[in-house]
Amino acid sequence: MNFKKLGSTNLKVSSLCLGTMTWGEQNNQKEAFDQMNFASEKGINFFDTAEIYPSPCYEKTYGSTEKIIGNWFKEKKNREQIILASKIAGPGLSWVRGGGEQYFEKNIEEAINNSLKRLKTDYIDLYQLHWPERKTNFFGRLGFEHQEKSKKEEWNKFETILKVLKKYIDQGKIRYVGLSNETAWGLSKFLEISTLQDLPRIVTVQNPYNFLNRSYEIGLAEVSIRDQVGLLAYSPLAGGYLTGKYRKGNLPEKSRMKLHAEYYPRYRKPNASEAIEKYWDISNKFNLNFAQMSIKFCEIQKFLTSVIIGATTMEQLKINIESVSVNLTDEILKKIDDVQIIYPNPCP
Repeated sequence: MNFKKLGSTNLKVSSLCLGTMTWGEQNNQKEAFDQMNFASEKGINFFDTAEIYPSPCYEKTYGSTEKIIGNWFKEKKNREQIILASKIAGPGLSWVRGGGEQYFEKNIEEAINNSLKRLKTDYIDLYQLHWPERKTNFFGRLGFEHQEKSKKEEWNKFETILKVLKKYIDQGKIRYVGLSNETAWGLSKFLEISTLQDLPRIVTVQNPYNFLNRSYEIGLAEVSIRDQVGLLAYSPLAGGYLTGKYRKGNLPEKSRMKLHAEYYPRYRKPNASEAIEKYWDISNKFNLNFAQMSIKFCEIQKFLTSVIIGATTMEQLKINIESVSVNLTDEILKKIDDVQIIYPNPCP
């Protein structure tokens, strides 16, 4: 396993992070335990979850994933061996604290304390804002559309959010803070405010990054490198499309797109299938597993801290973890970039 520093901290995390969002929906507790056992045996010390998981996110399953992880900690008694990340949900889900703005003190307090209870732990290593409160370009929107002046935007001030999070850092309930689905402007403003007001510093951003969506490279990558804010890349396999299993319209039984296609439209965009075929051809030419090539490409980026891998079967998890041993030559990387030039970010 490879390891990198968690942003500007001294914490060393595995360059592959175990994603958990299928636990409680596509995977039961036993299967989740098997995944956690295997991943930790292979050197993964970094797990990522969220209060609203599993995904697809429904009121009836809210918090189930954190409960499963908490039960595993209770059984294994190994909490101190895992760097644990979780997230507070942003606005928009009516069944999460009324669905309105989420990042004010009462809601943050409730979210942290309930996550700690479900996770059966006294602290969370990395606590992230799952998505912005303001209207901006995230969740599949590449362009930013500014609100008209007559439509006043309201969201909690960044300094207010950081002050509340500082309170829980001081209490020892969280150690570090991060963002998710954030823009270059949002990350830069958080960093500016933390410096000017001596408030907790953002150490990571969890955004999508894969062959079909390299938009992180535009703006955010420079901030990541210069200010030591590492990317936690989610969806490195583009919801499974970069394993090749959905090629030519195939929909395997029990797969995410077979079960929940309406919930994940991001990777069914114009030019996506054409780009996938081009990347597939590269993996075949160089005798590489397509999923491993896709994950390794993410892992080696200079702005990246960890790639969040998820799986519904142990076979998938083994393949994903073995990507750490893959070598992508300059020739392979050149061919990958050639495809990106022809099909730039078909699925933002």
